Amino acid sequence: MRYLFLLLFVITSNAAIAAFSIKQVAQGIYVHQGPIELPDVRNHDAIANIGFIVGKKCVAVIDSGGNPAQGRLLKSTIQKITATPICYVINTHVHPDHIFGNSAFQDIANIKFIGHEKLSRAMAARGAFYIARSMEQIAVNLTEKDIIPPSILVKDFLKLDLGGRVLELKAYPTAHTDNDLTVFDKKTNTLWMSDLLFVGHLPVLDGSLKGWLNVIAELEKQSFDVVIPGHGPIDRDWPKSVQAEKHYLQKLATNVRAKIKQGKYLEDVLQDDDSIFKAQWQLFNEFHKKNLSSAFAELEWED
Repeated sequence: MRYLFLLLFVITSNAAIAAFSIKQVAQGIYVHQGPIELPDVRNHDAIANIGFIVGKKCVAVIDSGGNPAQGRLLKSTIQKITATPICYVINTHVHPDHIFGNSAFQDIANIKFIGHEKLSRAMAARGAFYIARSMEQIAVNLTEKDIIPPSILVKDFLKLDLGGRVLELKAYPTAHTDNDLTVFDKKTNTLWMSDLLFVGHLPVLDGSLKGWLNVIAELEKQSFDVVIPGHGPIDRDWPKSVQAEKHYLQKLATNVRAKIKQGKYLEDVLQDDDSIFKAQWQLFNEFHKKNLSSAFAELEWED
């Protein structure tokens, strides 16, 4: 039985590697688009959009993947595409599908890991849980060594000069999580939003519903040529692409507020029929009730 499990693990790992592809979405910006799936023993949590940006002097990795093997695959892909050294690994937030490839880059001389000022704390708080469930959930034996916190913290803004290309990193108040970070490339007018934008995949609330809507309101006033979500296809029609997410989050807030005003309890809220959204979003059944619960916990105490 153990041999069969190992054989299946090798087969699925090889399949995941074979499916790894990188697309240049703007000059010098490369993205691997992850599948819209739950993390499992077949995909090993390699489900997020990850990639890198190439300057004349440095390469910046934007999220390293859901497991060390995916991180190694990303690193080898970068080294095949460019001889420019990898200087930075930027983590956009704490979720495991975005951070567990970090260890693959740790052996690079002078590498710098960058994240939101609250990312280290979030990694410390959640890391043990992620590790404890890793083998059962995604068939990867993660350890404490795979938790690589940022060595550079972003409180508000940080500019990185990659050589002929300046990246602007912005840290946000609590929204999708309490440690969200975006990366803006001035050269191509590209915004790497990561999980502040979900396309096709139901948005997942792990922070503040009101905060997330505030971030969307701020960003939709701006113009971008390319926007890279954390999950789903890359978009070139901003701000149209964020409207589905915005509408879902607004409706979530409206419905939950109405139930609270009616004196309903969480158990009542979770029974709501919001199937109007089901056809619009993948993984609706898997995450909508969680979103209802998170929204209720936040809005129950608002003024």
